[in-house]
Amino acid sequence: MERKKKESKSLFNRFLNLTEKAGNALPHPGTLFGLFALSIIILSAVAASLGWEAIHPGTGETIIPVNLMTEDGLNRILLEMVDNFTSFAPLGIVLVAMLGIGVAEGSGLIATIIRLLVLSAPNRLLTFILVFSGVISNTASDIGYVLLIPLAGIIFGAVHRHPIAGMAAAFSGVSGGFSANLLLGTIDPLLAGLSEEAAQIIDPNYLVNPTANYYFMFVSTFIIAFAGTWVTEKIVEPRLGKYDGDVQPEKIEKLSTNEKKGLKYSLITFVIITIIVLIGIIPEDGFLRGSDGGMLTSPLIKGVVAILFIVAGLMGIAYGVGVGKFKNDTDVINSMSSATKTLSLYIVIVFFAAQFVAYFKWTNLGVIFAVKGADLIASSGLGIIPLMLMFIILSAMINMLMGSASAKWALMAPIFVPMFMLLGYSPELTQVVYRIGDSITNIISPMMSFFALIIAYFQKYDSKAGIGTIISTMLPYTIIFFVAWAILLVIWLFFGLPLGPDAGIYYNM
Repeated sequence: MERKKKESKSLFNRFLNLTEKAGNALPHPGTLFGLFALSIIILSAVAASLGWEAIHPGTGETIIPVNLMTEDGLNRILLEMVDNFTSFAPLGIVLVAMLGIGVAEGSGLIATIIRLLVLSAPNRLLTFILVFSGVISNTASDIGYVLLIPLAGIIFGAVHRHPIAGMAAAFSGVSGGFSANLLLGTIDPLLAGLSEEAAQIIDPNYLVNPTANYYFMFVSTFIIAFAGTWVTEKIVEPRLGKYDGDVQPEKIEKLSTNEKKGLKYSLITFVIITIIVLIGIIPEDGFLRGSDGGMLTSPLIKGVVAILFIVAGLMGIAYGVGVGKFKNDTDVINSMSSATKTLSLYIVIVFFAAQFVAYFKWTNLGVIFAVKGADLIASSGLGIIPLMLMFIILSAMINMLMGSASAKWALMAPIFVPMFMLLGYSPELTQVVYRIGDSITNIISPMMSFFALIIAYFQKYDSKAGIGTIISTMLPYTIIFFVAWAILLVIWLFFGLPLGPDAGIYYNM
């Protein structure tokens, strides 16, 4: 029996090694998008020569491919390369959002809020607070990976619970709950921009707001927090047993007087901003209402990225002044600069992704593939629920081989968003389903950018920990998160609930 178990483990490790090798064999995402762009140019010539075409179901127009391997095509590629890059919707959105978040992160505000949440948690709610804090930390990009996960191990050790169970709980929230949140994070405007670019293949005037999935993700925050808590306490922690390693429990420092002062300044700033916003939206002719007097067309909703920049920036400045970290304007600007440095790789990838998306539009291949794909799916007779569950599984599988959420969506959105629009499903729905699939396998994907760091965290308490350790520890979260999210999605679809402000489930041509 023992020998069989070892063989099973060996087979499982071989599977993990194969997955890792397959993922590592892929080119860099930037190179990948460059190759995709080149392949679209070649494919456009093939499609034109073979006479591919499709009938647009909305207009009845015959869509034919545009060959880019011509003099006109080459001229357009050269003349519009810069515009493709600078006008790529997600680029400016992410840069602006990160400037504000960079101030909040650089001042120490976000790290202090996370410590406050954890320190104030009753022992019986500790696991829930860690998972919940992990989900919330996604507002500030990668702060959960570098701060909360190792801190969770220290916290569990301090209360004589297994440190790896604490880190697993936090990791499940940070990475498995990556798409859920109570607040908008940098991922929301980023994915919305990509969805909008893809939707405009079918409908040039279609807009996808960063708040497109807010209602669904708000509810998901609590679903994931409860599910992660249950898995930790009923499956993961009992399996790990009692910790008998050499690492001695550490003490978590309470908030200093200066940190409390900084939080006070930050809270006052938030209250002032809230009062100003309320003054702008409560009166029917308020200055923050839309031109039609409504909320969905208001600057508050449509300008949510600017609001995020202002709120995060001002609260970060207030905290930085309170703790003495920001002594002048140079300190604030430097914190913004540090945040943008982390986006250098993203900017490079976006350059190639922008060309790929532009060529996909120019050639009409996106519309042709979408129409043909929609016809195929429609003939299969699959309803909305099995179709969306299959798309979750597909997104989850792709995530095992390609780590970046934005890179995957930049590749998948131009195909699936138009396809599902032609079937009558909104880009917002396609995006939210993708986000579910992308999140649930983050915690078991060796291609996830922080996977090696998680191994290092685990090795602090278990020197033999490796990829298999991470996978076997986190796999129960993946399974339960999939089940919980799938049930929530089915309920959402059954009742036809909006996914966010002015973001329904269906699309009418």
